[in-house]
Amino acid sequence: MKELSLNILDVAKNSVKAGASLVKIEIDETDETLRITISDDGCGMKPDFLQNVTDPFCTTRTTRAVGLGIPLLKLQAEQTGGELTISSKHIDDHPEDHGTVTSALFYKNHIDMTPLGDVCGSVVTLIQGSPDIDFLYIHKTPKGDISLDTRELREVLGGDVPLDNAEVLMWITENLNEQYNSVS
Repeated sequence: MKELSLNILDVAKNSVKAGASLVKIEIDETDETLRITISDDGCGMKPDFLQNVTDPFCTTRTTRAVGLGIPLLKLQAEQTGGELTISSKHIDDHPEDHGTVTSALFYKNHIDMTPLGDVCGSVVTLIQGSPDIDFLYIHKTPKGDISLDTRELREVLGGDVPLDNAEVLMWITENLNEQYNSVS
């Protein structure tokens, strides 16, 4: 993938498919590093699947026998000297506390660092495609933080206006862009 924002979209879609009600997307950026962490309260992965999840031939897809999202994210992180870690608790083993945490560390000054890309577009796409799921987005930068919590939007909008409403999506896009412009 040419942008890390597409990896974020891919991993977060896995969270949606896992039945998550809340997906947290956190980007913690320093002058030297960038860490992307995506956590969810979905069904989680069984230990045998988790052990092989970075293998391109390990996938839950039924349309093809290859899943490249996680393996590509791992490769992109490792090419910068970073790493990928995944922990997961399956609902069968942890009925009260289940889900998955995927975290990728990148070293920004490395020649192979993939650009972050259009994270705002990825967040809006996730909300539009899964309006009944809550998303918490936090990007901590050396110059300030950017955040969006759909639970707060639901409180303001009430039950009458869905998050995939065109005007709501436009507002989310403008709000995130304004926050990014204020820290750039």
